Amino acid sequence: MKILTIDQSSHTYLDFERFFKGPVKVRLSKESEKNIIKSHNLFTKKLHSYDVIYGVNTGFGKFSDVSINDKDQVLLQENLVRSHASGIGKPFDLGIVRVIFYLKILTFVKGYSGVSLQVVTKIIEYLNHDILPVIPEKGSVGASGDLAPMGHMALALIGEGEVFFNGKRSKTSDVLSQLKIKPLKLQPKEGLSLINGTQVSTAIAIKTLLNGRLLMDSADIIGGISVENSYSSLKVFRKEVHEAKMHPGQIKTANIIYNVLQDSEIINSHKNCDKVQDPYSFRCIPHVHGASRDIFENATKIIDNEINSVSDNPLILRDGTIANSGHFHAEHVSQSLDSISIAFSELGSISERRIHNFMKGVEGKFEPFVTLRPGLESGYMIAHVTATALASENKTLAHPASVDSINSSAGQEDLVSMAPWAGSKLLMIQENICSILSIELLVACAANYISSADMKSGIGVRKIISFVRNMCEFNRGDRALYSEIASLKKYIETGDLLNQVDCKI
Repeated sequence: MKILTIDQSSHTYLDFERFFKGPVKVRLSKESEKNIIKSHNLFTKKLHSYDVIYGVNTGFGKFSDVSINDKDQVLLQENLVRSHASGIGKPFDLGIVRVIFYLKILTFVKGYSGVSLQVVTKIIEYLNHDILPVIPEKGSVGASGDLAPMGHMALALIGEGEVFFNGKRSKTSDVLSQLKIKPLKLQPKEGLSLINGTQVSTAIAIKTLLNGRLLMDSADIIGGISVENSYSSLKVFRKEVHEAKMHPGQIKTANIIYNVLQDSEIINSHKNCDKVQDPYSFRCIPHVHGASRDIFENATKIIDNEINSVSDNPLILRDGTIANSGHFHAEHVSQSLDSISIAFSELGSISERRIHNFMKGVEGKFEPFVTLRPGLESGYMIAHVTATALASENKTLAHPASVDSINSSAGQEDLVSMAPWAGSKLLMIQENICSILSIELLVACAANYISSADMKSGIGVRKIISFVRNMCEFNRGDRALYSEIASLKKYIETGDLLNQVDCKI
């Protein structure tokens, strides 16, 4: 396994894909070690000068005016971690937890946090052994740090709480004893620095971005299959048409669909038909998918900036000054995720509309509901209803979380970002979109089976249509569809569909 060296180089969300595939191993560069040690020395010097430092020799939040004496400063940090481990719900998946760990290291190596080197090496030790804290999904409002979930992370580092190790959920103390690993002993500020920051919000965001890129490309390909098998026009996707507009996402989507449908005998079979225009859900795929693409790309820049930012409070500046701010506030993340939620909800809505158009049938090609025996069979009527239910659900989930702040911490934290919820509901939207696209692919390929089985599809989608035909029992007519929908969903979300596109997109 290749060991990742953590240095001062910038990262993008794409660098984190490996964290979702399994264990990773990391190490610090010499420069990163020096940054951490220098920052810790500056902090220690400031601490010994008896200046007032928030969360070190004072209480937290509303208690920031309460002084903490020297002998209680370590206990303050331990109490902070224990009290903040108050999340609920099912645990985050292991990939997200690995990313949280890595993002936390990235913020520490910038040299603004004042933590000791042992804090970072302990996180690395856990990460390299794939000892992953059990972190509940719910409990953070995305400001003053992702406090509750990060509390669970820090709790595991000090040897308490629970972790996942070797596929099992266990008491942290049992796993550490088994591996002869000592828990972290917190020093002043270190509990605060561990629970501070946007690492949970950003880790969820990274997951949504990785999902999102795959779903956007899949939506274009499946939309192209629908264009072909609904006997819609390909001419509207020509490059010169879309270069009249200045939106790169629109141009890209139009190019993808035009390229994958080249040499389609189905398209060529109605080249001279008298239909003037197709419904928006076909004709305007570049405009709708393209808008979603552009919103997505804008959001990725903001998330990438957050990945490479310092996310802590207070900060130890290069001259040793202690600076209080709000770098733990995840508003950038929240607004970005909300924008993607709206954009991706539209991907689901336009896909559902294309399915709806198939339900009307195409005269002389296939019957309403894409049935083999109309009347006796219902065809894909209720598969479409399922898609409508999911599209409607997405409209509710797309309501922005970032505008729905709630006052917390006795008014000290009076406007919060709600970024973790923005990310969690975006994951739900993406899950629904994948199912809607699965149904669209099923229906479009059923239409292909009935009306175009003897004609070649576009060069880019031939393998996909062949795969779907072999997997789905179109010849049987009415049948239980849930297993086929589930299989197609897996086909999309694993990237196998995109891997079978037989041309450049």
